[in-house]
Amino acid sequence: MITRQQLLKNRELLTDKAVGALCGLAIGDSLGDAARMPENQRDYGFTTDFNKGASWSTDDTEFALLVAETILEKGGDFTSQDVVEMWLKHVATEDELKRGGVSEVEACNNLRRGIRPPQSGKFNPYHQSDGAAMRSGPIGIYCAGDPEKAVWLAKEDAQVSHYEDGIWGAQAVAAAVALAMVDASMEEIWEQVLKTAPEDSWFRETLLRADRIIEEAKGKIGDAWMPLHNELFSTHRSTVAEALPEVFGCLKLQNSSFKSGLLLAANFGRDADTIGAVAGAVLGARYGKKSIPAHWLEKTRYPSGTCLKFTKGIDLFEYGERLARLIV
Repeated sequence: MITRQQLLKNRELLTDKAVGALCGLAIGDSLGDAARMPENQRDYGFTTDFNKGASWSTDDTEFALLVAETILEKGGDFTSQDVVEMWLKHVATEDELKRGGVSEVEACNNLRRGIRPPQSGKFNPYHQSDGAAMRSGPIGIYCAGDPEKAVWLAKEDAQVSHYEDGIWGAQAVAAAVALAMVDASMEEIWEQVLKTAPEDSWFRETLLRADRIIEEAKGKIGDAWMPLHNELFSTHRSTVAEALPEVFGCLKLQNSSFKSGLLLAANFGRDADTIGAVAGAVLGARYGKKSIPAHWLEKTRYPSGTCLKFTKGIDLFEYGERLARLIV
């Protein structure tokens, strides 16, 4: 692992990692969404690339861009009030959140009623979903090498729509990306993720269960694959306590390169777009834009604005570069 100061001195490397993390999130989102489509599962079984019919983006990428927009507009650090302002401007104004998560829909309803954080996240039947975790990658980019700051800012963002496990999951992802930006090992990232999950939380229990499964399988993908599905299964697949242990379980099993790690995570099934998006953000931060296949970058470079209209046509390269310039 390099130090934060070493990363800041190498602006070319910093920019490569920032763009890689943001693009990795988008690629994982899109590829995970494609991999779980019945026709792709029928035709390919294991999806290794985008086909001609693949489309994107989903709410994962577009809400992550909302977070990036908040960071950029506020010049770095932001408050929960800043998050509310951005939601009222870009989310609550949508007549219908197409492909938006239920936790985000409920949060918008609360904001429209005048309810503000933390109640807007707490008074939400889906407050334990991975909806805040999927969007917290840009926080990790901005907080490169500073996981404690990433944890703090992730809470400022997440509490508009989430509570308890929903917030802890967002903090875990932001901290993981912050550490990956300085080349942390997966063991170091795993230790930090565990720190975000309180002792008596459901999230921590399933993280430890995933760790036990991988240890008993001696790191063999074939031996761990079905137990990770079966033992972490919940009826609401986008719950933090299911989806994030699956993400980090996949990353523990395979993280030797961006492509190999992402393909495993994106093909996991369940909440595959979020699993792919989180894995892509971590791997993109670790290995940088230069490690990502060029046609994957171009395929996902400009969002479609399917969920949040303001994101249509945003250049992910440019946003990643702008985030990098804020890191001082």
